[in-house]
Amino acid sequence: MSTTGRMPERSAARRRVRGLALAAAVAFFTAAPGFAVEEDSNPQAAERNPDYAAGKQAFDRKDWGEAVRRFSRATVLDPDNPDIHNYLGFSYRKMGQLELAFKYYNRALALNPRHRGAHEYIGEAYLMGGNLAGAEKHLEALRKICLLRCEELVELEKAIAEYRARPLTGTR
Repeated sequence: MSTTGRMPERSAARRRVRGLALAAAVAFFTAAPGFAVEEDSNPQAAERNPDYAAGKQAFDRKDWGEAVRRFSRATVLDPDNPDIHNYLGFSYRKMGQLELAFKYYNRALALNPRHRGAHEYIGEAYLMGGNLAGAEKHLEALRKICLLRCEELVELEKAIAEYRARPLTGTR
């Protein structure tokens, strides 16, 4: 039997194997922890820390002052939790206290440089402060982190586009 009769079968089998390998790689990189961080990278942390749980409740109610108070207390038990620092940054940003927001976003990113939420929100804080270049730096970081388009990337792109579309004024 000649080998030429088997060539199409081998090529088809190789294509199937390559396709499966590509699908497995996409599934691994989009679902594996450490490649992208969701809002709460450790959902059990709130169960072990009553101030964290109370902070999340205040956050959901948009009670930024109470959220700051509770999340600040939560850091005593869990000082290296990037999610708590991200929540603190977000709460301070909503209160208009950008200096403190940056402090906590930067701490979250120091603890986890791939924290998608912290990159999105610090980018939005830079826009509030009129620093488009700072926001674009975090947009680029999200482009590297999100192998596929993620919500944080889309939201920061949208915020930057809206910022650019605003008329030039002294407040921009």
